[in-house]
Amino acid sequence: MSKHPVVEKVLEISGFKELNPPQKLALKSGLLEGKSMVLAAPTASGKTLAAEFAALKAIKDGKKVIYIVPLKALANEKYEDFKEKYERLGIKTAISTGDLDSSDYWLANYDIVILTSEKLDSLMRHGIPWIETVGLVVVDEIHLLNDPGRGPTLEVTITKLRQLVNPQFLGLSATISNYKELAKWLDAEAVWSDYRPVKLEKGIYYDKEVHFENKENLKSDELDPLKFLIDNSFSKGKQTLVFVSTRRSAEAQAEQLGKSLRQKLKPDDIKQLEDVSKKILGAVSQPTMQCRRLSECVKNGIAFHHAGAINKQKHLIEDNFKKGLIKAITSTPTLAAGINMPAYQVVIKDLKRFYSFKGMDYLPILEIEQMMGRSGRPKYDTEGIAILLAKSEQEAKFAWDNYINGEPEDISSKLGVEPILRMHILALIASGIVSTKKELLDFFFKTFYAHQYGSLEGIEKILDKVLDQLKNFNFITEGKEDKTEMFEKASDILERNNSDLRPTKIGKRVSELYIDPLTANQLLKSLEQIKKTGTNTFGYLHMISNTIEMRPFVTVRKKDYEILNSIVAENENFLTQKPPNEWDWQYDDYLKSIKTAYLFERWANETGEDKIMEELNVSPGELRGRLDTADWILYATQEIALLMGCMDILKDIRKTRLRIRYGVSKELLPLVRLKGVGRVRARKMFVAGIKSVREIKKIQQSSLEKIVGKKTASELKLQVE
Repeated sequence: MSKHPVVEKVLEISGFKELNPPQKLALKSGLLEGKSMVLAAPTASGKTLAAEFAALKAIKDGKKVIYIVPLKALANEKYEDFKEKYERLGIKTAISTGDLDSSDYWLANYDIVILTSEKLDSLMRHGIPWIETVGLVVVDEIHLLNDPGRGPTLEVTITKLRQLVNPQFLGLSATISNYKELAKWLDAEAVWSDYRPVKLEKGIYYDKEVHFENKENLKSDELDPLKFLIDNSFSKGKQTLVFVSTRRSAEAQAEQLGKSLRQKLKPDDIKQLEDVSKKILGAVSQPTMQCRRLSECVKNGIAFHHAGAINKQKHLIEDNFKKGLIKAITSTPTLAAGINMPAYQVVIKDLKRFYSFKGMDYLPILEIEQMMGRSGRPKYDTEGIAILLAKSEQEAKFAWDNYINGEPEDISSKLGVEPILRMHILALIASGIVSTKKELLDFFFKTFYAHQYGSLEGIEKILDKVLDQLKNFNFITEGKEDKTEMFEKASDILERNNSDLRPTKIGKRVSELYIDPLTANQLLKSLEQIKKTGTNTFGYLHMISNTIEMRPFVTVRKKDYEILNSIVAENENFLTQKPPNEWDWQYDDYLKSIKTAYLFERWANETGEDKIMEELNVSPGELRGRLDTADWILYATQEIALLMGCMDILKDIRKTRLRIRYGVSKELLPLVRLKGVGRVRARKMFVAGIKSVREIKKIQQSSLEKIVGKKTASELKLQVE
């Protein structure tokens, strides 16, 4: 097959000489002729390169490319890769994953735009004009349509794009069973390949022996299977990823395995790991017990990786694992769906997980395959090893039948959930994509949900309920709603289906703010109450903590009940959502929202991450995630207050938001806004009598240096002068 100039250029820049089987199949199926496609192939099979062929062709034809990824970390990885490779060709790559209340007009000047589905959805709500220039949409990990959290937004966003611009779609996926059904929904070619550049050997460890599918069994003389497998891999100069079900297990296993691993490290590795260990510790201003545990593990050549660690620590772990310095990582399954971080050996310790609605149950095959797919590093290994640990003979048989020989589950639409539909129905009306109930139904008939089930029977009642709810919230109006009689005739039903659905001013703003309409209505009611009765800082913090976006709430332990009940009693007059009776089932959730608000209050009163971890059992990573959500909801509250004309309380909301952002008491706000001044330096300056910009101007530089250091003092003087 003769190569297209675009293909030649991508291969040359990427350092490849030949096409591999999935890429050949994609090109043969019309990838460069503008045909939409679902390309299903194993991890590391070269799917991204096929996307790059299509992207360069679209750009050459004067079109813009959107590249959708599920996670911010993955977006950053793709951005760095594309920028490095294609900037020299004059192709401009942009990334946008943050602010969900912005049109990011500057993106119009870029050829490739890398986004999460949530960010793209948000941009479309803001009516971005450049959407009409999009010629190709790449959906990385398209099988995440199956994910209850991210799937519905991805599904609605794809449906919107098809209705507005109908570009070429390229869905990239692991090997899923119903890839043809997905392709049919997108009017796309279905391309499947089992090609993998690095051979994957799967095995089950049970009773001191690894039983492999296609190679000689491996016998152990160790009681601890993980120690045996990591030692065996290390002896070959290879690295291991261990997947466990919980954060606690990830930490415990890393500590336990590190003790023996350190004895095998080279002196130079030990020295370099000491440096990484110090950086891990210095990633937060006040290291927690978890930070110290991670730092000690890294000294031993092993690390744990989970959502409780902050991003800076995770990046240090990832970078040093890629360099080969960290020899093993114990991780929760989230790492399997994130950045490209393969290892020679993957060990899956826990085959079960606790589900709130059904208790302990086996993991889906698709998820296990995602983890196993991390085995084998292209350019480094000729094979990858994936080993599942079985706790009994029965579990070993189950694992062999399902995870070694079984087929991954079909992916299915997760759209039929009321909170998801509530957000997207308002957005569709607010952005003018639909303006009648008939148009709304027509839109949902184009979704993967309708394609799979052949009708909207499962969600039509929910659509009606949500429309009524949005009208009651005064977020939408229905044009021909002044009838007093019941709709009895077919013509009346038709008239209702064709009556205009329009957003109100506040409904349009709620859609742009990217919050659940239920949350927005709750905030509106709370602000109305605050106008009459007033509140305090804790009242504002609890108002945002009791929202859908803040779920799941912080966990309440037995020892927390006494202090939380006293906080409720102390602040009862300031709470906009009054406590239910202690014997009501809602009371436990209410206490969790109180603890969440208390967490924010402690942070805003300058409590360090170490104390928060110790007192409230909230890790630095979780704290940062919750602070981001709090900032978002407080910003939305501020915008709603502005629309309501609540100017008298707007100042208090803004002040609360700034305190949450910087983690300081109100007297430090004038100082922390300055570049280079965090909560610790601001407190030092305040204690020394420097309480404002004016006082920084007045103080001698030499005196300022004694408080904040020479470099910061010079920068501050430049800023204020």
